[in-house]
Amino acid sequence: MKGWQDMDQATLDDAYLNADYIPGAETFPPRWQAEAAAFRATARGETDLPYGDGPRDRFDLFLPDGPHKGLMVFIHGGYWRRFGRSDWSHLARGALVRGHAVAMPGYPLVPEVRIAEITARMTRAVDAAAARVSGPICLTGHSAGGHLCGRMVMADAAPACADRIVTCVPISPVADLRPLILQTLNAEWRLDAAEAQAESAALGSPLPQPRIAVHVGAEERPAFLWQAEALAKAWSTPLRVVPNRHHFDVIDALTDPESALLADILHT
Repeated sequence: MKGWQDMDQATLDDAYLNADYIPGAETFPPRWQAEAAAFRATARGETDLPYGDGPRDRFDLFLPDGPHKGLMVFIHGGYWRRFGRSDWSHLARGALVRGHAVAMPGYPLVPEVRIAEITARMTRAVDAAAARVSGPICLTGHSAGGHLCGRMVMADAAPACADRIVTCVPISPVADLRPLILQTLNAEWRLDAAEAQAESAALGSPLPQPRIAVHVGAEERPAFLWQAEALAKAWSTPLRVVPNRHHFDVIDALTDPESALLADILHT
């Protein structure tokens, strides 16, 4: 993806398309929703907890059996324009087995708000979840959620509970937003040069204390491999390229309590 500045709009649009390059891509969203609903039907915890006044300013909090060891926060993706917190509930399973409470925040989507405002909402969401669960905080997020979890460990967006954050693991993150300015979907994001610069984790620095690792599927689009590599290089942190995984199934490891992904997130 080097030289994205010289690409035309159609080429950049295609570079960030995932569904067109994943066999059976249309089956993933209904599967996620069905697995999430089945999980919520038996999970311990509370849903639809407010962290703000907006209709999507809510988070779900799932609790493990027995005392908790800390809190994992998972921030969902969808290019800041799709999905909601209840589509991903089943991804809490692995951390719960490991004894961690799991918060899954929702957020308003573009074009209702800009990406910088979504970042601000996530700051409030993390603080709201932290107020309900004691102990260390482990952050993760996928795709656009990977961008947002990375922003939570940067000084200008860090929540008040930042001193409790021990890990941050962006999964397939969009870490440099500048290529998005030239895409067709910028009609919804409304990114300008200043916001893209400020919101790009790869163009800034993290707080010193969290342990950070970046995960990405080896079978992802070159643009997402470049984004993950750019963040890992900028932050001098490990890059985990997961064999035989693409953008839609790299998150499945969150359901496995023994996965390398959860080992990074939970610092074990």
